[in-house]
Amino acid sequence: MTQRTAYEAVLARRAAACGRAGRSVDSVGIVAVSKTFPAAAVRELADCGQRVFGENRVQEGLAKIVEVGPGVSWHLVGHLQANKARDAVGRFALIHSVDTERLAREIDRRAAERGLRQAVLVQANLSREATKSGVGEEGLGPLLETIVALGHVQLRGFMIIPPPAERAEDSRRWFAALRELRDRAAERLGQSLPELSMGMTDDFEVAIEEGATLVRIGRAIFGER
Repeated sequence: MTQRTAYEAVLARRAAACGRAGRSVDSVGIVAVSKTFPAAAVRELADCGQRVFGENRVQEGLAKIVEVGPGVSWHLVGHLQANKARDAVGRFALIHSVDTERLAREIDRRAAERGLRQAVLVQANLSREATKSGVGEEGLGPLLETIVALGHVQLRGFMIIPPPAERAEDSRRWFAALRELRDRAAERLGQSLPELSMGMTDDFEVAIEEGATLVRIGRAIFGER
């Protein structure tokens, strides 16, 4: 299967899931996760019309930003260490993985230095998996309050990586829980939190049915790593 064919299959899967959920395909953005794949693969996909790409590691992402050039947008979807915030701020349109007050403050400090507001998502770890990054529901309130008080960070919503599952349907509970958590947080904060980054190759249709606005897809587009 060519990369174009694989991408078209993902678009078809998105359209079918949106149809089942009664949503417009325009309400669900695809973040093509290009980690470990070369800039040439990104350019090939951009030629197919894809405009948003995701990277897990700051340095790999920065190298591709330079190689690929203008015309596409980049998201940081992997864990971000506070000491890497300086390199990430202003280079990635959206950082999906803020999970501590320390990181939020460091992003704010670096964004202030550059005279910009950095858009972020809070990564939630609702299943309390010790091996995953993300803030648990009990720590969410203080983190959100810290972020909304910062002058150079724009909170856009939430991201989640559910526990490993044998069936896509097993992830539905976590996607629904994140949507409900977002709705409560938006009401409490009195502001819109439009983005829900949830769902990957094996479960993104279920995520769309539960309200995902961004789906992070790598293997279904680029192939096995």
